[in-house]
Amino acid sequence: MPAEELKCPNCGTSVKTYRNPFPTVDIIIRVDDKIVLVERKNPPKGWALPGGFEDYGESLENAAVREAREETGLEITNLRQFGAYSDPDRDPRQHNISIVFTADGSGDLKGGSDAAHAELFKLDALPSPLRFDHGRILADYKNSMGKFSAQGSQL
Repeated sequence: MPAEELKCPNCGTSVKTYRNPFPTVDIIIRVDDKIVLVERKNPPKGWALPGGFEDYGESLENAAVREAREETGLEITNLRQFGAYSDPDRDPRQHNISIVFTADGSGDLKGGSDAAHAELFKLDALPSPLRFDHGRILADYKNSMGKFSAQGSQL
């Protein structure tokens, strides 16, 4: 997107401004043979992976741990980057880039923060609709599990 020009209110000098995508995290949290999804409190409503915006001064990894705790009440371990999703239309509110992580969850599952509910689902029995591009992310995850298990490894 081209830069916009603004005028400095003090001296009148033109200043370029840029509009950049926002960094976010989403977490595929495994508990036994299921994954955690949250039902969003805020629009766009529906089921989604736990996640949210990275705070200024926070690492993506710390954002994932914080968002998992805030939205699900779970502590996570074995945090690993899974992929990046950057389609400008992935979120109807604005252009967000999501770094997706996988992790194992433990504790008492409960919705909190921006999540009305948090529940466990099998990958072959997901609720609908899934928000954003989370259906694609989970399809990619399911596909990668087959590749890894064929090589004798686990995600």
